[in-house]
Amino acid sequence: MDLKAYFEEKNGQGILATADSGGKVDLAVYGKPHFMEDGTIALIMADRLTHHNLQSNDHAAYMFMEDGPGYKGVRLFLTKISEEQDSDRLYAMRSKKYPSKKEEGKTRFLVFFTIDKQLPLIGAEREDDTLA
Repeated sequence: MDLKAYFEEKNGQGILATADSGGKVDLAVYGKPHFMEDGTIALIMADRLTHHNLQSNDHAAYMFMEDGPGYKGVRLFLTKISEEQDSDRLYAMRSKKYPSKKEEGKTRFLVFFTIDKQLPLIGAEREDDTLA
């Protein structure tokens, strides 16, 4: 599946799951990922729990559920590779509903991930005697 094209044509809701170094899990609502030319994806995040968790545990999972009837979407298993703080690139990527310049006093991060595995929203092939 061409994920960039998929996200360009589908509407829905995204959820990013992270965990700290001790395994305490957090879930947060996120917009669609930004696709980079090198095949990585990026998410814009505030200086909150999700970003904090990624400082000690670079693994995350992103779930996207399409709008409409039924359960359609994708699950992406991710590894953080780098981040930028308050960069021009970050503010150029922001949605038009947000200001293009830095909001006074609010730090933002552009966090880059590799996609380690992609699965449908519901079901998957068995792997190592576990079900996804």
